[in-house]
Amino acid sequence: MNWKAERQPLVMIIALFLAIYYLPLEWLQQQMHLPQSLWEALHLARWYAREHVLLCLVPAFFIAGAVGVFVSQAAVMKYLGPKAHKGVAYGVASVSGTILAVCSCTILPLFAGIYRMGAGLGPASAFLYSGPAINILAIVLTGAVLGPEMGIARAAGAIVFAVVIGLAMHFIFRRDEAEKIEAAAGMPEPEVSRPLWQNALYFGSMIGILIFANWGSPTGDTGLWAVIYTAKWNLTAFFALALAAILVAWFNVGKWRMLIVASPVMVLALAVPDYPLLPFVVGALGLSTLTATSKDDDGELREWFATSWDFAKKILPLLLIGVLIAGALLGRPGNEGLIPSSWIAGLVGGNSLWANLFAAVVGAFMYFATLTEVPILQGLIGAGMGKGPALALLLAGPALSLPNMLVIRSVMGTKKTVVFVVLVIVMATLSGLIYGALF
Repeated sequence: MNWKAERQPLVMIIALFLAIYYLPLEWLQQQMHLPQSLWEALHLARWYAREHVLLCLVPAFFIAGAVGVFVSQAAVMKYLGPKAHKGVAYGVASVSGTILAVCSCTILPLFAGIYRMGAGLGPASAFLYSGPAINILAIVLTGAVLGPEMGIARAAGAIVFAVVIGLAMHFIFRRDEAEKIEAAAGMPEPEVSRPLWQNALYFGSMIGILIFANWGSPTGDTGLWAVIYTAKWNLTAFFALALAAILVAWFNVGKWRMLIVASPVMVLALAVPDYPLLPFVVGALGLSTLTATSKDDDGELREWFATSWDFAKKILPLLLIGVLIAGALLGRPGNEGLIPSSWIAGLVGGNSLWANLFAAVVGAFMYFATLTEVPILQGLIGAGMGKGPALALLLAGPALSLPNMLVIRSVMGTKKTVVFVVLVIVMATLSGLIYGALF
């Protein structure tokens, strides 16, 4: 990794983040007379910087980088190929999005690779949908911003979607897939460099940090959600210790190097327990230093950091632009942006079939950069959008876009692409109707 070339974007991102984080908007509004839509955009951007960048995005970038480095193509073929057990193939494909922080276009090279390498149409379609639809960061961010019910509904709906769409694609085009399955029968079993259980524990430790660091405040003082909220930082610390042990045991990180990095985190956690964000940030900086300066022979850890940084460099500017646009057009909940709330309520208010279908179709053809669907939905709901149509857009939008459809067509043909798109829209519409009726 060439740090001289990366120094400028790193400094710019840090400076912009700090400027937005500490932006004195209340004072500025008293001193300057600017359009309300501009203030709404800045308020939303500051809120995201304070509430979601450090706790949500930073762990997710490390997870996304780890996927690119430690999940091999051999592993993909072993668990998604035509020779794989159907339960394993659809199970792995349907939850693959939990460790992929990608959008509907970023998933395409991965999909094209596994499909052209011989993965079955069903598992490949499930993977294509689940990749952008249920990445763990988007689920956590959805729950934190739009409420736990919406986050859970999105996760459960997307997993069910992936399996149903994959099975439907396999059934509809079962004759086309027969030749591929026959050809795969003569292929040798691919070798996997690291056992699945080790990868599962490795990713599980990072996902645990992400989930519990972002565990939202409950509406009441009793119940499981409240109990977990009380212990959220203890649980986060447990998964952080697990990650440290895994890096020492399986990734050849020296014990003394790990102790040097972990010591300031433990001291701060004990010294300032009321400010958990401080040891969290120091821990993230320590992990960055540990991986970026690693002396491991194969360079896996350095590559992990470089890949994670590449995700951050590409996604953060897109997310900022999405948040600013969403704030300017739609405002924050209870505040007007450029688009009047009455317009939104007229098109996607309530829970009618038309509102859900309209939301699903618009979501399917629009392009959402990773995570930008959350602030956009936040503004739409605040402007009068129904909960059912909101879920329909969440389930159709991140997984599809017009550019995405054009690339899918080049990979698996027009007929299969049309069927895939129709399946997504129909299921998103039905899910929105059901969710809107229940909530």
